[in-house]
Amino acid sequence: MLRLIQRLKSILKTPGNVYRALQALDEVKINEGKILARLNAELKSTQLQDYEFKIFSQWGEDGIIQKLISAVEIKNHTFIEFGVEDFSEANCRFLMRNNNWSGFVIDGSRDKLDRLRNSAEFWAYQLTAVPAFITLENINDLLRRSGFDEDIGILSVDIDGVDYWVLEAITSHRPRILITEYNSVFGAERKISVPYAADFQRTAHHYSNLYFGASLPALVYLARRKGYTFVGSNSAGVNAFFVRNDLMTEELTSMAQTAHHVTSKARESRDRGGRLTYIGGPDRQDVIRGLPVINVETGVQETL
Repeated sequence: MLRLIQRLKSILKTPGNVYRALQALDEVKINEGKILARLNAELKSTQLQDYEFKIFSQWGEDGIIQKLISAVEIKNHTFIEFGVEDFSEANCRFLMRNNNWSGFVIDGSRDKLDRLRNSAEFWAYQLTAVPAFITLENINDLLRRSGFDEDIGILSVDIDGVDYWVLEAITSHRPRILITEYNSVFGAERKISVPYAADFQRTAHHYSNLYFGASLPALVYLARRKGYTFVGSNSAGVNAFFVRNDLMTEELTSMAQTAHHVTSKARESRDRGGRLTYIGGPDRQDVIRGLPVINVETGVQETL
């Protein structure tokens, strides 16, 4: 590790070597992740959050994923992740780099995926990137384009919108580990989601940026219907993790018994001009109060 840091410093002293510096920095991060993964392997905890560490993920998902792939029997080392932008910050990037998994990613921005295709990672690993705006009508066809067996290792869902309805529609694959983003501003009690709209875009549907996705109870309800057990959230209150019922072990069952809703502290609300307002806590609910949501258990439209 020290040798890599010294190499990075020497590269930065030479003009025009930014690309080489970034490559060296990536090496430092990967080696840091390998060390953290080994430390994780020695940890004994029933709280999934205790295994968090961040290398390329937005929060601590890298560490949680390393824990789960060691606890769940994985037949095919394949992942599908959508809503990845250019994949520089993604749930499964460290998994691909550290564990040499094969991946299939989808994002609505062709420009961002072009950046991914022009990176060294794209030729160095078995990774496919498809630009597409995901809807109920196309999701299964898109996933089949991966060429992966339906028994994939991980499916990660994060489209900041109609995540619940897209996940409900997926029948082409049965991941062993399921990761879904939830909207903690919707609360810890109601099973609710934004109504389905094929053209849903988070900021366009409400300026606040707080009206999107589904509550954790809604996603737990859906996951149970699909044969999955909720084993925990990350400490940021953003992502929930599920394991297929036929793969649950005593250790995972202990995690499930302590799994709970975590409220996000992120202050990402915006005003009508697109400026951050830094509204936090329960005050965030006041900003979107009265907007329509669907009770996913009854199918009845309600309001926030």
